[in-house]
Amino acid sequence: RQPGMAEAEAAGDAGLGPASAQEDAELAAAIGATVPTGFEQTAAEEVQEKLGSASRISRDRGKIYFEVPARSLPQVHRLRSVDNLFVVVQEFKDYQFKENKEDALKDLEDLVKKLPWTDPLKVWELNNSLKKKKTKRKKHNLQSPASREKLNDGGEEGGADQNNTNDQEDCAQNPVAVESAGGQDAEKPQGVASRNGVEEEEGNEQSDVKDEVQASSESGTKAGDGQTGEGEAKVLRFRVTCNRAGDKHSFTSNEAARDFGGAVQEHFQWKADMTNFDVEVLLNIHNNEVVVGIALTEESLHRRNITHFGPTTLRSTLAYGMLRLCDPQPTDIIVDPMCGTGAIPIEAAAEWPNCYHIAGDNNPQAVKRAANNICSLLRKNESKDSSSALGIPLDIIQWDICNLPLRTGSVDIVVTDMPFGKRIGSKKKNWDLYPACLMEMGRICTPGTGRAVLLTQDKKCFAKALSRVGHIWRRAQTVWVNVGGLHAAVYLLRRTWERAEERRSFW
Repeated sequence: RQPGMAEAEAAGDAGLGPASAQEDAELAAAIGATVPTGFEQTAAEEVQEKLGSASRISRDRGKIYFEVPARSLPQVHRLRSVDNLFVVVQEFKDYQFKENKEDALKDLEDLVKKLPWTDPLKVWELNNSLKKKKTKRKKHNLQSPASREKLNDGGEEGGADQNNTNDQEDCAQNPVAVESAGGQDAEKPQGVASRNGVEEEEGNEQSDVKDEVQASSESGTKAGDGQTGEGEAKVLRFRVTCNRAGDKHSFTSNEAARDFGGAVQEHFQWKADMTNFDVEVLLNIHNNEVVVGIALTEESLHRRNITHFGPTTLRSTLAYGMLRLCDPQPTDIIVDPMCGTGAIPIEAAAEWPNCYHIAGDNNPQAVKRAANNICSLLRKNESKDSSSALGIPLDIIQWDICNLPLRTGSVDIVVTDMPFGKRIGSKKKNWDLYPACLMEMGRICTPGTGRAVLLTQDKKCFAKALSRVGHIWRRAQTVWVNVGGLHAAVYLLRRTWERAEERRSFW
């Protein structure tokens, strides 16, 4: 790769004329993907299965890397286990930072001129051309799908106003002002320059997690709508986002983003714009591992199924990881007894249409939100191809989790997000709820072949409950995950051959 780059070539990149079909066909893309922490291996398996590419799991939790032909970008965007995608400009596995802050930042500035930008920018351009509709981020945030649904449904109480409650992890794609409490750009007055977007990055249990933030700095970190026109080339807008982890750096994320971004601006003569940008340059620093990339997703792919949000809406990508753990087979009956807004059963029905899915919750408001989300999915399917639009094999019911209206031994798989005892319920209530839930799940599951995948942050209570029902459930695997900054666990349980006691007969 070129050690440096002529200014004329840089200007050519900034213009980004259309690549030839032959170049597109031969162009290889080194893709980086952020995934739910703990499910890196699951994501790698999906990439191998659907794209035929081997993945490398990063030492920095929550990221995988793989290479595909650029023509495979549409399939990359259809992966179910990835949150955000970026094309890798260059990766340094053992970058030596100077101890002096000024020297370390100067090195980052100098790095910009040495990076091989040409092919990654072609991939970025091709990715843009594949988007059927390019919507400005600003407009999207002002009228998000969630808010539209809320208006259409007569002010359904759990809609867009709760959109922000589960977004702590979405650092790369959801910049917010420091003053903003929740994470929605729509609330930020236009024309007010906020210095940083600060959110904790997912999956870090390190001492300096407060420093590991998204940094979108004022000078070199901005980007939004200048595309190359036929006659006159518009100047592209950009921003730099820095995520940093580690306690041996002499600089902060904000400083790295500011100085690196200033060098990018000087190199390409792009215009810095923090909210309305075309190009988002990513600077990921994890101890001595440095990756420079260009974002390929405008918003996290985990939002794909949900239009009506509740207080604890689960990410679709995490739901997919949980479902893959239990290896659904055609004709399996899959139940989510505490479905909330329906993230798990909707993801399950979309990806495993040859299974039958049943969802339920004891909260009528949750059931209403889940039903609205199912309706939104049906409408989306109809709009794609009305001639062949089918229903989805999913029913939703209001019920009592401890007394399910299902026959004993009639269910193959139970997958659910159990109450953490924070936003919903309490830790005290969990001590009674968890054993009762596990007993009832054991009753409805088929002895010998049934399995359950359960997510909880209340690990102490779960371990105690599991010990009480050890005769019907055996723990097969534990995956440690990060859910909105909380250290949680996903448990894969297998049903023993032991007969479960009947609570009462429904039939």
